[in-house]
Amino acid sequence: MSKVVWIINQYASTPATGMGGRHFYLAKELVKKGYKVYIIASSSHHLLRNKPVFNQAFQLEVIDGINFVWVKLPSYAESRSKQRVINWFLFPWQILKLPTLIQDKPDAILCSSPSPFSFLGGQRLARRFGVRLVFEVRDIWPLSLTEIDGYSPGHPFIRLMQWVEDRAYQCSDFVISNLKYSFKHMISRGMKPEKFTWIPNGFSQDEVDQKILLNSQAQKQLPNKPFVVGYTGTLGVANTLKTLIDAADRLHEYSDIAFVLVGSGREKAKLEQAVSDKKLSNVFFIDPIPKDEIQAMLTQFDVCYIGLTNDPLFRFGVSPNKFFDYLYSGKAIIYGIDSGEYKPVEEMKAGLQVPAEDAEKLAEAILKIYCMPPEIRKQMGENGRKGVEPYEYGKLAQQLSNILFDK
Repeated sequence: MSKVVWIINQYASTPATGMGGRHFYLAKELVKKGYKVYIIASSSHHLLRNKPVFNQAFQLEVIDGINFVWVKLPSYAESRSKQRVINWFLFPWQILKLPTLIQDKPDAILCSSPSPFSFLGGQRLARRFGVRLVFEVRDIWPLSLTEIDGYSPGHPFIRLMQWVEDRAYQCSDFVISNLKYSFKHMISRGMKPEKFTWIPNGFSQDEVDQKILLNSQAQKQLPNKPFVVGYTGTLGVANTLKTLIDAADRLHEYSDIAFVLVGSGREKAKLEQAVSDKKLSNVFFIDPIPKDEIQAMLTQFDVCYIGLTNDPLFRFGVSPNKFFDYLYSGKAIIYGIDSGEYKPVEEMKAGLQVPAEDAEKLAEAILKIYCMPPEIRKQMGENGRKGVEPYEYGKLAQQLSNILFDK
């Protein structure tokens, strides 16, 4: 009989409802290895593009061999909604009822953040079934709320969240994170060092092997320029795309260089307005494309840009999904993130690293790559393509399997 894994992630999604992402890809690979996997997620959260509609407390559907369990919770739209906070408490309470729905007893449970409160439900389920409990940290809370959003560590709600986080480190059997150096924080909160394993995000070999062509609409929106600096993903504050536009402004006299931003997000209108105000003719916006067309889009770029705000929390490392797509594309990368000791582009020699939110340094890096001999630029891309090989989701799923059952 195959072993059963329950993955509890309030913000999980499928490619049809959101982006799919980390747990969807890991689950697909675990299924290939013979495991029976359940992903347990909220039916309503701000990261869903298409929310599942049903009337009962739970809905179970099978997608690509994965048993997806939707937990019905009140709907909300904005990330800062009060209902989102209420749902943090409703979700762990609701999942305690899952044994009446799921007939397959888990052999191991993975419980994922960012909200640590789901751990309380995961812990009770693990105790009920007497199975291993792995706590996963994808965003360090409440540290993110105190260091980035400015909440006081003494605030009663922050103190409650801190108690749950500490409990998770101390009471889980193992702890994993996609943030390479997050263990430094975890140890300071009482975690035993031997509990920790770094499992980053990655890329799906199955997905890139499909070689899906770029849709005609996106193809028409591409500029006809010899050198393209590209970005794909969310157009949000955290992605520092205003810095990219400011760099484009500094390089506007180079008629060969174009800047392409693919995606949507809350900042898109502001970014478009900034381009209009600066009267830039070298910046182009392209509508969002399906995830399986990303590699086709990246082939249109000469260099890929990735950036994040200059937040101290990133000293523990970062793991943006798009970064691994960029690496696989074989294109040179400009990495505008201050991520502490984690310097993957430098280590792989896959491009250039620049300070976060520094438009002048970014423009200099773009110009440097633009002026490089093509063979050197090509070598950077090949270095990235080779460097990303260990981060294929099949290999990452094997790491996870070892922690769930063998470690």
